[in-house]
Amino acid sequence: MDRDRRKFLELLTSYFALLAAKEGIFAGLIFGQAASEEVSQPTRPEYDATKHLYVYLIDTKKCIGCGMCVKADRIENNVPAGYYRTWVERYRISEAGDVAIDSPSGGEYGFSPTVSGFKVTKAFFVPKLCNHCSQTPCIQVCPVGASYHTPDGIVAVDWKWCIGCGYCVQACPYGSRFINPETGCADKCTLCYHRLVRGLKPACVMACPVGARQVGDLKREGDPVRQLIARERVMVLKPELLTKPNCYYLGLDKGVR
Repeated sequence: MDRDRRKFLELLTSYFALLAAKEGIFAGLIFGQAASEEVSQPTRPEYDATKHLYVYLIDTKKCIGCGMCVKADRIENNVPAGYYRTWVERYRISEAGDVAIDSPSGGEYGFSPTVSGFKVTKAFFVPKLCNHCSQTPCIQVCPVGASYHTPDGIVAVDWKWCIGCGYCVQACPYGSRFINPETGCADKCTLCYHRLVRGLKPACVMACPVGARQVGDLKREGDPVRQLIARERVMVLKPELLTKPNCYYLGLDKGVR
């Protein structure tokens, strides 16, 4: 079974890599430039950031832990090896409430069967990324103002100002920031802002084979994600911290940390 599963994941990875290349979702194919361009400098002249307010939605009931989102993000944003702007965690929970969590290589290469040490009654995958909080501590602790909010709701980092002190990395309660070893600056998910301002979806959304990841615009009438958040029972991670995350989850289990 393990061998068949690995073969399936290899075929799935190859298929979606070819599909992604055909559709041109990666930065090198679309723009011919690194995705690390400043998010404060959109190149689509008609784009008005004040007319948008982006949110992210993850359906944990759909995620299959294939790792395609992590792969796509690495290619799109030139993420250094061993670091992740987005990752996938596997949760295995017993009837008694025992929880085993793992994320080998950020889930980039899928998950192999493992022994948890207890009888698993439910198991699922949870993709994670920057929550683009409205009351984010990372912006508050930055001593030079390098971390900031864009008018359309993205938490961004200006690499021209960042001094690599790491305060924001320590302040983030979701573990979504890191110091990029190549730039010496704080790095994180930007929801592929360079794509959003061109009317394109983030690479991870495009790469997901089951539609578990979606990006939405709260200022756009009829937006599917806006409607789902308004009508469905959604949750956010660590609501008790009052950071007001803008990354919402469908089917989030109480055991998720």
